[in-house]
Amino acid sequence: MRTRLLQLLITLLAVVLVMLGVPLAQNVAAAEQQKVVVDRIDDTARFASLAQYVTKRTTGSAQLVGKDERRETLQQELSRYHAVYGIKAGVFYRNGEPMARAPENWEIPDTGDTREAFTTSLMSRRSHDPGQVWPWQDGRIVVASPVIRDGDVIAVVVTDSPTGGMRSRILHGLLLIAAGEALAMLVAVAFALRLTGWVLTPVRVLDATTHDIATGRLKSRVAPAGGPPELRRLARSFNEMADHVQDVLEQQRAFVADASHQLRNPLSALLLRIELLALELPEGNEEIASVRAEGKRLARVLDDLLDLALAEHAAPDLHLTDLGQLAEERAAAWRPLAEEYGIRLEAHCPAVTGWADPVAFSSALDAVIDNALKFTPGGERVTVRAASSGAYTTVEVADAGPGLTDEELERVGDRFWRSGRHQNVRGSGLGLSISRALLGAGGGSLAYAHAEPGGLKVTLTVPRQAPEETAGAQGLTERK
Repeated sequence: MRTRLLQLLITLLAVVLVMLGVPLAQNVAAAEQQKVVVDRIDDTARFASLAQYVTKRTTGSAQLVGKDERRETLQQELSRYHAVYGIKAGVFYRNGEPMARAPENWEIPDTGDTREAFTTSLMSRRSHDPGQVWPWQDGRIVVASPVIRDGDVIAVVVTDSPTGGMRSRILHGLLLIAAGEALAMLVAVAFALRLTGWVLTPVRVLDATTHDIATGRLKSRVAPAGGPPELRRLARSFNEMADHVQDVLEQQRAFVADASHQLRNPLSALLLRIELLALELPEGNEEIASVRAEGKRLARVLDDLLDLALAEHAAPDLHLTDLGQLAEERAAAWRPLAEEYGIRLEAHCPAVTGWADPVAFSSALDAVIDNALKFTPGGERVTVRAASSGAYTTVEVADAGPGLTDEELERVGDRFWRSGRHQNVRGSGLGLSISRALLGAGGGSLAYAHAEPGGLKVTLTVPRQAPEETAGAQGLTERK
């Protein structure tokens, strides 16, 4: 999200800087060129004043008036001007013949900017301003002014200026603008980084806390952070909501635990009376056997409910545990029962470590192995494997039972859910829910998948690093 927001802000800033920089660059270039044009206009006006009385226009000819000294003075001025500035300059009669010029071989061409400026000046108008010359262009600036006497144009002063110096000055100005815009862009990017960090920090904190709560760490809360007032209000509202949800869940767990505990004693008394009643009836009475089985099933459900409530309520005691050794021990404990069922219980568990509550993990693994043994037919095998990969350590329990469909995989682990194809198998439907609660309290998880070539594969996953250290390093949540 921060990357997308930065891209948007930087793009907008770049567009604004370009919109400001382009007109500024045009103004700088136009100002430099205008200085040159004004200087050339002043120069042509001075030369026109010198040339004004050099010639007299008569019918069919141009004759000198006064001494040749005026023409020689004009020629000297033009030559000196060309030598100093490198600018071509000349005064030309209406028919294009030169009155004076520098260099000596310069002529008015038949086409081009010079001819256009000359023609315009013959109409008693100063030549049009030349088009903008940019540093990457090799242009010249031509300025022409008429020489007027007695209201008539008798000649035209033309200057043809090189633009190397002007283009260098324009380039220097453009580089300064580019450097200023680059500096402004760096400042804008730094400001955008600070701004997005300020705005998105509460969002990241909220996201991390939401993830913690979703994974079972219900005591996580949004730590006080900066950001806009709206996000700060959202953080406070989220904490209030989390407190309310936690209170409701605590009440629900307390109710389940209390109900299970309170029902245990009357149920035990009822089962005892059933046993006493069975002594008074003929041995093998089907009704008594059915009542006894249902009573025991109800007792298992109450025990599982109490275990689930305790699993969701108790805080985990996390340690760096050798989960491979722990899995080997639990597999060895269940192996006699597996042999009684005619099932091979195999364990392939190298030494792998992870952060877990050993007691809770053992209970969760027991529930998963028990579930696998219940659904695996005799002659098949159940395999327990431990491995570590990346940031997590896993223990997989794969059976060779009938497995589950894709739709059933989405529901497995829900409380009291059992597949319609396995209703005849003993159990309350709470074993995997208890396992998930035991693992989730310590940052672990439980996943289900199809086993190959058939059956169900249950994966118990725990982090390889302490969840508290990870959260502390991120600095995103506040534990209460």
